[in-house]
Amino acid sequence: MEFFCLYLMAAFWCAGAAAVPENEEDPRFWRTQAQDTLRRALNRQHNTNVAKKIVFFLGDGMDIATVTAARILKGQLQNRSGEETVLSMESFPYTALSKTYSVDFQIPDSSSTATAMLCGVKTNLNTVGISAAGRNGVCSSQKGNEVTSILRWSKEAGKSVGIVTTTRVQHATPATAYAHSASRTWYSDSDMPLSAKKAGCRDIAYQLIFNTDIDVIIGGGRKYMTPKGTKDPEYPTDVASQGIRGDGMDLIKEWQKRKPGKVAHYVWNKKEFDAVDTNTTDYLLALFEPGDLRFELERDPTTDPSLTEMTEKAIKILQKNPNGFFLLVEGGKIDQGHHASRAAMALHETVMLDEAVERALELTTEEDTLTIVTADHSHSFTFNGFPFRGNPILGKSPVYGKDLLPYTTLLYGNGPGYKIVNNTRPDIRKVDTASKDYVQQSSVLLDKETHGGEDVAVFARGPMAHLFHGVQEQNYVAHAMAYAACVGENKGHCAKPSASANDSPGNAGAEHSASRSAQLAGFLLIACLLH
Repeated sequence: MEFFCLYLMAAFWCAGAAAVPENEEDPRFWRTQAQDTLRRALNRQHNTNVAKKIVFFLGDGMDIATVTAARILKGQLQNRSGEETVLSMESFPYTALSKTYSVDFQIPDSSSTATAMLCGVKTNLNTVGISAAGRNGVCSSQKGNEVTSILRWSKEAGKSVGIVTTTRVQHATPATAYAHSASRTWYSDSDMPLSAKKAGCRDIAYQLIFNTDIDVIIGGGRKYMTPKGTKDPEYPTDVASQGIRGDGMDLIKEWQKRKPGKVAHYVWNKKEFDAVDTNTTDYLLALFEPGDLRFELERDPTTDPSLTEMTEKAIKILQKNPNGFFLLVEGGKIDQGHHASRAAMALHETVMLDEAVERALELTTEEDTLTIVTADHSHSFTFNGFPFRGNPILGKSPVYGKDLLPYTTLLYGNGPGYKIVNNTRPDIRKVDTASKDYVQQSSVLLDKETHGGEDVAVFARGPMAHLFHGVQEQNYVAHAMAYAACVGENKGHCAKPSASANDSPGNAGAEHSASRSAQLAGFLLIACLLH
């Protein structure tokens, strides 16, 4: 048996060695590459400008294994081996790690992590925009414990603000930007217990309209906005897509009524979306599905825009404000792909998020725009085995298990993929594991795969991007962004404008520079007098 396995490994090695690029066998290739990287690092200077604009990308569940696998997938979609590919987010000059635990759990959910990243305060599982003094599902505990977000701080500073997501706009991450709720699941009033409604708590959809004046809102979630029984414009015969509000409010009409004298568009399909003139539009509410948007691999490009298109539309509307803007862009379906243990779905969502990042970089400038790409938490997702260079990332390991059956190089620690029958794993030799519907195997059976507890990456580019360094608590992210943009707290360094880009209001050393200039002027005056 051992001889047979060694024979197989040797045969596979010979096949894999042929795929290695010839120039990579020359040590000069790697030395030259490293020296180029070293020179760029040595020449890098801190951008201390004020971040007039912030584009904050959040890949829900986009852990480091997901980033790596998506990098390879993106390269393989371009007919390369994939490993050497560089994602747009990976080109950013500064990187940090973020510790994701919540106040009460080792492994967090998306609402507690979003509260940390957007509000600057760690909190408890399943709560939205409230401190850890609030309790999950207890309405009375949220009152007096509300915490506001950087989206709110930016609006109060005169900036335009926006939300783009591939989930419903009332979901955990976007909700944290504008809502305060003891439960992330209180999407509409019909989702709330009677006791919470009697105690005066409001649902998340209501708060979307009445809490903060958000300029651009793009995502899904139509059914949480309209009265119970309201037919959906896209799926009029589908009962599950009908409005579910019990209070009779039509929040879409409420949104429209609250925009007198402004050019405000509500759209629900791509045709209407494409017709929106970004040059004349002040407000945009775009809701493309009753609930969450479709996965990228299942999206109909004639009816629903891509995340890249949504991001571009938002930036073009928001950037008309001379004071700048804050934009949250969430790739929320990465998480849903992982929960279903469908790695193909999760990775294609990540590639789409990276394409949205690339488009955002094209529409903004590094001089005045801080761009952040990060994740809220990880998953039980693993990249393993000994696949050869260029092995399909959604494929199988060339080396079989001890049961003489193959396994995929992408697996899950738990989830719906546990399928042991008579103490035997499924034989996947003839299975298309790259299919969007393939469910990766797991070691523990659960209805849904769970989150993981590892740190996640933070990629940063633009003004004050160097503040994102080392290993930090997740709530640090909000404070660093606010400092860079001169919103919220810590605005003392923004008080005095300076003469150069390097000594801008965002430069905490501006006063020191002024002091040195005064000293130099004094020395020159003394020299003149002595002369």
